[in-house]
Amino acid sequence: MIQVTVPATSANVGAGFDSLGLAVSMHNVFTFEECNGIQISSVDGTHVPAGSNNLVYRSARVVYDQLGIPLRGLRITQRNDIPMARGLGSSSACIVAGILGANALLGDKLTKRQMLTLATAIEGHPDNVAPAMLGGFVTSVIDEGQVYSVKKDIDPELAFAAFVPDFRLLTSKARAALPQMVSHKDAVYNLSRAALATAAFCDGDYGLLGVATKDTLHQQYRLPLIQGGDEVFELALDLGALAAYISGAGPTIMAVIHKDDTAFFDRAAAALQQSELLRHFTVHRLLADNTGAVVE
Repeated sequence: MIQVTVPATSANVGAGFDSLGLAVSMHNVFTFEECNGIQISSVDGTHVPAGSNNLVYRSARVVYDQLGIPLRGLRITQRNDIPMARGLGSSSACIVAGILGANALLGDKLTKRQMLTLATAIEGHPDNVAPAMLGGFVTSVIDEGQVYSVKKDIDPELAFAAFVPDFRLLTSKARAALPQMVSHKDAVYNLSRAALATAAFCDGDYGLLGVATKDTLHQQYRLPLIQGGDEVFELALDLGALAAYISGAGPTIMAVIHKDDTAFFDRAAAALQQSELLRHFTVHRLLADNTGAVVE
């Protein structure tokens, strides 16, 4: 039996639309065994598709097809700690787990770059699958069908506050809210800040993150889909967060804070409960995951 543990991820990091992402300390756990037919179950009561349309199974099958090996069937179990459709990479966790699990069952025939390219082809962009696989803070691009990524370990002195609402937001709906065209000015605005965010994480100059995570390409169009989103941004920054941004497609709002600012979470939780508008949010304290997906 193969076990794969995959971290949650927070994509875009503000300005790095579809290219930047980081891994945090919330995990899904999957087990894989070859068998006759398809046997898929959830060990935590979360509803997951039990047939060939299950994303973990479909991703595993891509590996078998890539290597030209017939797939008799798989027995898969899932433990789903990452909330679904909340902008924390639950789909990418399934994709990465399926690919790594199948590769392990078949004798580790694929390289990490080959697996990352397969995962990106399924997901459509690397901003979640890359940090899910590699851990840390990851910058990725797609060039001529290949994915190129650079990982930087996240400073253990940083922590993350995930403001998770009690409703889902499908990525397809969040993408549909985006304009078809953007101005040259807006493109430059994001390009410069994505570069600055990368430099800030690499150099440890976290005072730059408040500026570096500002964005003109997606957040202003997605915030109207997140009830209380603007107010959560304001709350996080008022409480001393270094930066706040929409995690992935949302609806989670992620804040970056100093690890030793433990009072942040008590103050945030109290403020959420005291606000009728924000009571549907729960704040979670997360640390960086610099390891990425683990196969055992």
